[in-house]
Amino acid sequence: MSETPEIRRKRLAMRAWRRGTKEMDLILGPYADARLAAMEGPALDAFEALLAEADQDLYPWITGGAEPPAAHAALLAEIGSFARGRLSAGEA
Repeated sequence: MSETPEIRRKRLAMRAWRRGTKEMDLILGPYADARLAAMEGPALDAFEALLAEADQDLYPWITGGAEPPAAHAALLAEIGSFARGRLSAGEA
């Protein structure tokens, strides 16, 4: 039996909040809370593939410390923009 989109979103939200490093929890968790409900097929696939990456790779990609892989570049830019917007709004 395959998982429903709702269960998949819950699983991805948990993975976004339980990364292993607090920095990535605080970047990916709020993004997941704000955006996962609206994601469908390809967007969910892209987010799930991103979550499969190691935190030590994700953090510099999101913060601009390293060039992200082309497959993740657009999503990482969106997440980085979201995180910077939260920070500038004082939602840390």
